[in-house]
Amino acid sequence: MIRRQRETVGDYMAGLEKTEARKIKILEGAAKVFSKKGFQDATISEIAKTSRTSEASIYDYYTTKENLLFSIPLELMRQLYEVMEYHLKLIRGSINKVYAVMNIQLLFYQEHPEFTAVLLLILKHNRKFIDTESHKEIRKNLRIFDQIIEEGIQSGEFRQNINPYYVRSIFIGTMEHIVINWLMVGNPKNLTDASDQLFDMCVRLLQKDEKIPVCSFMADHQHGAGVQEVKPES
Repeated sequence: MIRRQRETVGDYMAGLEKTEARKIKILEGAAKVFSKKGFQDATISEIAKTSRTSEASIYDYYTTKENLLFSIPLELMRQLYEVMEYHLKLIRGSINKVYAVMNIQLLFYQEHPEFTAVLLLILKHNRKFIDTESHKEIRKNLRIFDQIIEEGIQSGEFRQNINPYYVRSIFIGTMEHIVINWLMVGNPKNLTDASDQLFDMCVRLLQKDEKIPVCSFMADHQHGAGVQEVKPES
């Protein structure tokens, strides 16, 4: 009886592994086709051919072409989150953590160019994507950067008068611009070649002894009526 139960559990686990392997194969094929053709011109039949599966199998897991597109980042974003969490536990100092996060992300993008093209050239501007599980995983990764900045402020390593949201926006926006340029025209040839200068700019924003000149126009308006601090949400 016990042996029979073990065999049943073993068959069930083997079935799950096959299912996951098939889904990964489909997602990898979809990333190749979407990155090359774009969403509108890509077809399920071409994705099936690229992933060496049937159209029926694709529809077993993904109800629509859009659902398939939105599912592409989910597993990879989870993997990226786990990699960053693992490495950050071994690193001391907020500035060192910023450098690690930047390099991990750039290397990740470089190792997954088709996924990166789908994420930054197709999904980034899709309003419906914001409500998906994949986007939740992306926000988890962004919060890691926010937490590092907040830790640096609390420890005194970073300046006190900075807003983590704005610093993250500048940092991620600049990095994505570099990555998109790499995708479109192949410059820089190696994404990690941009890491040192990008890191240097980020440090200038964060260092507590950095003196940033104040625009006289803004200084005048800060003393006027109706000026309020903006506290955007993540």
